Amino acid sequence: MEITIVLGFFIIFLSIYGLCVSKNIIKSIIFLNILQGSIILLFLDLVNFKNAKVPILPGEINMMVDPLPQALMITTIVIGASVTSLLLMMSIKLFHHYGTINWKELMETE
Repeated sequence: MEITIVLGFFIIFLSIYGLCVSKNIIKSIIFLNILQGSIILLFLDLVNFKNAKVPILPGEINMMVDPLPQALMITTIVIGASVTSLLLMMSIKLFHHYGTINWKELMETE
């Protein structure tokens, strides 16, 4: 098993643990971004072929890398950046309204 696959799964589980135990909204957003990055790393490592060539170069069709996973991951990065900006904006609004960014304190104010 390759080290990047093991590292990807380790970072996924570490970020899920961070999401579960984090009391701060900003830290939760950071752990969510780490989770997204590790999933992208794992996905691109699993679809990568050894000795494959870029599809724009001439050569054998059998040894070309499929460009679809890279395109999907670029789309995932753009969507993740948009979601992150929305979450940060919502956390700023919550802080201005309630005066805290702690999950437990926000649950007690309702």
